[in-house]
Amino acid sequence: MAAAAVLALLTVSALAGAAAGGDIVHHDDEAPKIPGCSNDFILVKVQSWVNGKEDGEFVGVGARFGPKIVSKEKHANRTKLTLADPMDCCSPPKHKVSGDVLLVQRGKCKFTKKAKFAEAAGASAIVIINHVHELYKMVCEKNETDLDINIPAVLLPKDPGSALHTLLTDGNAVSVQLYSPDRPVVDTAEVFLWLMAVGTVLGASYWSAWSAREAVIEQEKLLKDGHESLLNVEAGGSSGMVDINVASAIMFVVVASCFLIMLYKLMSYWFVELLVVIFCIGGVEGLQTCLVALLSRWFKPAAESFVKVPFLGAVSHLTLAVCPFCVAFAVLWAVFRQLPFAWIGQDILGIALIVTVIQIVRVPNLKVGSVLLSCAFLYDIFWVFISKRWFHESVMIVVARGDKTDEDGVPMLLKIPRMFDPWGGYSIIGFGDILLPGLLVAFALRYDFAAKKGFRSGYFLWAMVAYGSGLLITYVALNLMDGHGQPALLHLDRAWMEERGAAEPVGKGRTRESVHAYACTAAANDPKLTRGTAGSECMLPDPASTVSKNQQGCHCRDLSSFRQIY
Repeated sequence: MAAAAVLALLTVSALAGAAAGGDIVHHDDEAPKIPGCSNDFILVKVQSWVNGKEDGEFVGVGARFGPKIVSKEKHANRTKLTLADPMDCCSPPKHKVSGDVLLVQRGKCKFTKKAKFAEAAGASAIVIINHVHELYKMVCEKNETDLDINIPAVLLPKDPGSALHTLLTDGNAVSVQLYSPDRPVVDTAEVFLWLMAVGTVLGASYWSAWSAREAVIEQEKLLKDGHESLLNVEAGGSSGMVDINVASAIMFVVVASCFLIMLYKLMSYWFVELLVVIFCIGGVEGLQTCLVALLSRWFKPAAESFVKVPFLGAVSHLTLAVCPFCVAFAVLWAVFRQLPFAWIGQDILGIALIVTVIQIVRVPNLKVGSVLLSCAFLYDIFWVFISKRWFHESVMIVVARGDKTDEDGVPMLLKIPRMFDPWGGYSIIGFGDILLPGLLVAFALRYDFAAKKGFRSGYFLWAMVAYGSGLLITYVALNLMDGHGQPALLHLDRAWMEERGAAEPVGKGRTRESVHAYACTAAANDPKLTRGTAGSECMLPDPASTVSKNQQGCHCRDLSSFRQIY
């Protein structure tokens, strides 16, 4: 159950590829579409100039009615901004404006009525100041007719609209440019994020497999020295490792769903601060584990000498030396996380945490792995798509983007700024979209190492191909759906299952390698079997196995760690 809690905490934001800056095109099937009022809602940039000098740039939303706003900045005219009189434009303006952009207050009349009066006065466009800080969708009434409106309408939030109003009332000459640039089909951020995710899974898998092999080698050395008490210790059950079982895999969905709802309902500034603290604690542990493992090769004396620390027990000198740096790094990120380059620190802490979890939490067999990914598959689809039926919005996307806070989203994400996107924002991927498939990929490599399979003949290569291609398909789907967040596990789990299905079945749903591993496990527990002088477990040759023979018979060696692989 502890494993389920760890996975649930890290996968509440299992969303891949959503741009944190928001979608440019907003489709709304509920808002009425009638002739002359059928535009999609698009975000619009309002670039301002004050007394001939370039000033602030604001973001508004286009209306359902009127002509489409140009997408190229070079095609957008720089036009004088004029205050409406009356300010709400709910009656015909007192003066002609001859091609100016009219700035009006929200008022109490319909948006279409304002636009018609502005067009009749000669305005080239109308900019409406909302009475609240949010943006509304400017729609038409279902029974409206005569919607031949030929000027664009843009709604601005209260603050930027009031700023423009103040500039005009102070006697400044203000002009604006209205345009809605398209997002690039593929941004370099998505390429780097893909490389980052695949590289993290690759590195974590090799570390996990290497640690498992080192543990087996160490066990064999102890066995050769006559430590018979170690024969009853399960291979792969190294201290500090957590094996997931079927119950934990199922509980993952329950715990993660409850935690996600709690995030959605309680999402606020203080709650995000709490998540930041939790993330920093996990990031410090992950970064420290990775650095100690990396530096121990060059500083063996410090790594192998220990000191007793209250509440912590025996801690190596190398860990004590690295820990202050890790704590300082996490604290600096937490304090300055709003700065433009803070994403670098978040990604470093996140990758270190993911790698450490893949090293500690292990999938013992394909049965558990299949249940885990199947549950994650349903979890991701439900909270990204189906949750809209009950909550009227995608719970997963709202939580991942931090729509209800002033933050850029929960910190359990890897993100990279969209460098060539005129709208800015970030490309993001949830920890779960790396961690859950990573557990299965790491299992495949551990198995290949234990079975002494070659790179091409093993499962690891195809598992990595499945993960990389599944993530690539996710980004393709993201772009085809106009930037709407995608449940990455929808594509990743399917790719993994297709790769798994390529294994050759041999009776009762087991593969040849699984029969081999199962036979060796059975051999290790059979009291009738003889034991060689080297302490290796032996059995009679099995026609389904491919192990090499020695003088004592069939040598199972390190395959005993893989139990009943279905």
